[in-house]
Amino acid sequence: MREVIATDQAPKAIGPYSQAIRAAGLIFTSGQVALDPATQQVVAGDAAAQTDRVLKNLSALLQAAGSGLEKVLRCTVFLKNMGDFAAMNEVYGRYFTQAPPARSTVEVARLPKDVLVEIDVIALA
Repeated sequence: MREVIATDQAPKAIGPYSQAIRAAGLIFTSGQVALDPATQQVVAGDAAAQTDRVLKNLSALLQAAGSGLEKVLRCTVFLKNMGDFAAMNEVYGRYFTQAPPARSTVEVARLPKDVLVEIDVIALA
């Protein structure tokens, strides 16, 4: 069984995709960028500020699915510039304080809405 997860506490999908899907006891989120869910606008600030907004968005999605950041198994972080790794990592560490999930971090040429950070996760339901 496959269930679409949607919440107004995270940004609306900006394309033909779901915010998250629950299947086989797992939650798969779409990549989240630093959009304020109230305005659908990119938050002002550097990679640290954007990472904070992205993780708040992911937390809201997971809560809507009956899960939470503490149940995240895997993250993929996409950075526009690997020079922002330290700033992203410092904020990321505040959200994953104990037994952090497995993670990959890659630099990409461009992200939606020209943001600096995008993150997706797989979590236990």
